[in-house]
Amino acid sequence: MSKRSNRNPRILVVDDEPDLRELVELTLLKMGLDVEMADGVAAAKTRLDAGGIDLCLTDMRMGDGSGLDVVRHIEARGYDVPVAVITAYGSLDNAVEALKAGAFDYLAKPVSLDQLRTLVRSALELEKQETQRPRPTGERPFIGESPAIQQALQLIDRLARSQAPVYLTGESGSGKERAARLIHAQSSRAAQPFVPVNCGAIPENLMESEFFGTRKGAFTGADAERDGFFQAAHGGTLFLDEVADLPLAMQVKLLRVIQEKRVRKLGDTKETPIDVRIVCATHQNLAKCVEEGRFRQDLYYRLNVIELRMPALRDMREDIPAITQGVLARLSAQNGMAEPRLTSEALQALSHYDFPGNVRELENILERALALCDGKEIHPEDLQLSRSDDEEVIPSAIGEKYPLQEYLDRVEKEAILEALDKTRFNRTQAAKILGVTFRSLRYRMERLGIN
Repeated sequence: MSKRSNRNPRILVVDDEPDLRELVELTLLKMGLDVEMADGVAAAKTRLDAGGIDLCLTDMRMGDGSGLDVVRHIEARGYDVPVAVITAYGSLDNAVEALKAGAFDYLAKPVSLDQLRTLVRSALELEKQETQRPRPTGERPFIGESPAIQQALQLIDRLARSQAPVYLTGESGSGKERAARLIHAQSSRAAQPFVPVNCGAIPENLMESEFFGTRKGAFTGADAERDGFFQAAHGGTLFLDEVADLPLAMQVKLLRVIQEKRVRKLGDTKETPIDVRIVCATHQNLAKCVEEGRFRQDLYYRLNVIELRMPALRDMREDIPAITQGVLARLSAQNGMAEPRLTSEALQALSHYDFPGNVRELENILERALALCDGKEIHPEDLQLSRSDDEEVIPSAIGEKYPLQEYLDRVEKEAILEALDKTRFNRTQAAKILGVTFRSLRYRMERLGIN
């Protein structure tokens, strides 16, 4: 049952400046909300302890303490109250510190009333979802009971209740984008767009227009106004994958958007407010990129407010059987075939394999095994697990390369799947890698049963 049923949401405004308190109070009252005031940290703590507060807005600098004291008080007592801080312009380091401490979001002075309304609606929608929205059903985004994945899932739950920027780390194929989607799906922004962007796939000369959009006539060929990634993600989440690949010039522009929460289209003279949560990821060591001068330190601190490291598959080895069965069931359904049984020997081989490509490699291995097996059982030889140079290579079974056509089909399918995996199933790019036309690739995929 909602804790605020049969009454309006109640907002606590904490500030020792009467003018700002009055401005925020009037804005909130016009939104149909109940407002209470506290003129400092001590008064705020007393009111919060009494209960009944649905959202707290606090200034950072006050005579008897800091807004951080309010944030930490709420966290320490375990109160289910989102808290946002209002910080002076140019003092965004304080905002980052507050977000790390558990603040829901921040506003910079002078306070934009539009941004204030957006923040309040977002915070209250979060609480509404927590009390009314059913838990998602269907395919689980992550399978496993190991401490490594459970720790990641617990942090994802916490991150979903915040607007803080998130920095996802982990090896390639460890599920960083899937984690970003789960954070979005469990957040107050779930009904709004989730926009994934591969920063390494955008030509540098197009980057600004792709991110910020263009005005008509901004350059030759710009015959219509066009939105960029930020406009497309307005109200939702912008996921910047491989953020370490951003050129330095673009890093400067991205930093300004994060700080100002405003964007300017290419060729435009005015900025427009933007409400976007940024989640970024890279398989590179971003701190090392900073040391090498390839990534701006100030942007690194803005993006790395809360870090979530996705575990490698070899760090959750006890979950490999369950993950394998889940992936195999999905791939079998996608290919319209009965799910074959994994022999105990095949399952043992997978459990002892190190998976340098993590879950993405597991999916590739099982896709290949489905093509190679007899349709009833998957044996170790169907998995074709790579071996290190110092391992003994078991001779191929007699007849493995016969009949010739079946062998050639297996090799062709493996090459196509590898190219598709490298290009994230972009068939045009995969055709270029393979040195065939797009039409030829499509025909081969149909012939080999690759969906």
